[in-house]
Amino acid sequence: MPLPRSLIDELNHVFHLRRRQRDPNSAYGRIWGWSRTTGWRRVKEVMAAAKISGTPATPKGLRHGFGVNAFQFNVPPHLVQRWLGHASLRTTAIYGDVIGTEERAFAARMWDKSAKRPVARS
Repeated sequence: MPLPRSLIDELNHVFHLRRRQRDPNSAYGRIWGWSRTTGWRRVKEVMAAAKISGTPATPKGLRHGFGVNAFQFNVPPHLVQRWLGHASLRTTAIYGDVIGTEERAFAARMWDKSAKRPVARS
């Protein structure tokens, strides 16, 4: 998925990504030697430190939040589909079907006269 240039530069500074990409022996290696389970634990630790709990405090919760946020910022569904790696747009549509706080945020934006009106898609 596309990342802001500033984040890529910071990751490069810390993990020497560009140098690793030029080296055929490390170009396709892992940045971290973590397993998927360890990565999951790290996400939980960061979320706990941020005092975020429940379903949002999981990798799946982060993924869901990313998908919903992408729809809230009017990212075209086909791009969200690509970024999340979905084979079907139907799966991606789940992130546009929000309820509760997310639904209220959509409604608030719609009624906010100062909000920038999105461009209609054809």
